[in-house]
Amino acid sequence: MEEQSRSVTRELRPRLARLWALAKVGLRRGWPFAAGIVAAFLGVLLYSNLCPDPLPLTDQQVDQIVVDTMASATPPPSYSSQVYQMILPSMVLIRTTGQNEQGEDGNGVGSGVIINAEAAILTSLHVVAGATEIEIFYADGTETTAVIATADPQNDIAVLTPTQPPEVIVPAVLGNPNAMRVGDEAYAVGNPLGLAGSMSAGVISGFDRTLPISHELELSGLIQFDTAVNPGNSGGPLLNRRGEVIGIVTALANPSEQNFFIGIGFAVPITTAAGAAGMPRY
Repeated sequence: MEEQSRSVTRELRPRLARLWALAKVGLRRGWPFAAGIVAAFLGVLLYSNLCPDPLPLTDQQVDQIVVDTMASATPPPSYSSQVYQMILPSMVLIRTTGQNEQGEDGNGVGSGVIINAEAAILTSLHVVAGATEIEIFYADGTETTAVIATADPQNDIAVLTPTQPPEVIVPAVLGNPNAMRVGDEAYAVGNPLGLAGSMSAGVISGFDRTLPISHELELSGLIQFDTAVNPGNSGGPLLNRRGEVIGIVTALANPSEQNFFIGIGFAVPITTAAGAAGMPRY
């Protein structure tokens, strides 16, 4: 760079000398304006030669700049991660002691969601039916017991009243399942097989489904979805992409008599489930 500057200076020296001579003549003859023009031209000439225009970037350099910029940019969070963060403070894990649906003594696990400022918990009735003790584990790590406040057997819905609410009560936001369409995203958060705080994603597969539960009970008006759920998800929320509860997970299709997910799950619409908690059916 220093050698290049010396070369430019040698080439400019004759021109600079002529321009300086013209400037001095103008000053002697009382032409300050003309001398100023010459001086300005002299400055432009010096700058243009000592500071040449930068070379244009090559295609490879442009591509590298784009790659570096994209690598340093922080991507926006996914819908699913936002949904999870919204619903997590409202989630509970339910453990029961007592008789199961077959009348046998044992322990059970399920999910529930806080739905109002009194910390009432909405869940599936079959999760807590026959239980002699219901334990509630909140997302903040605290735990308490609960009792069944109201039950709606025709829709497999129960509302639990906890003995001790969490220190900070964060009710879930209830959505409108009637605004959903087949193919819309659907998320389930719960405790499948006892794995606390698990999330799965899928889509709405159908509406107004009917599912026989026993010889005496048939659930109707259900939301069908392909979001993966397993035992332990029952009673947990089905959510839309805005993190609003649109249903309560109640059952999964079980043609093989085995308790595992085959791609078809069902949820009671929140418009129906909310009625068990004394909320208006909307």
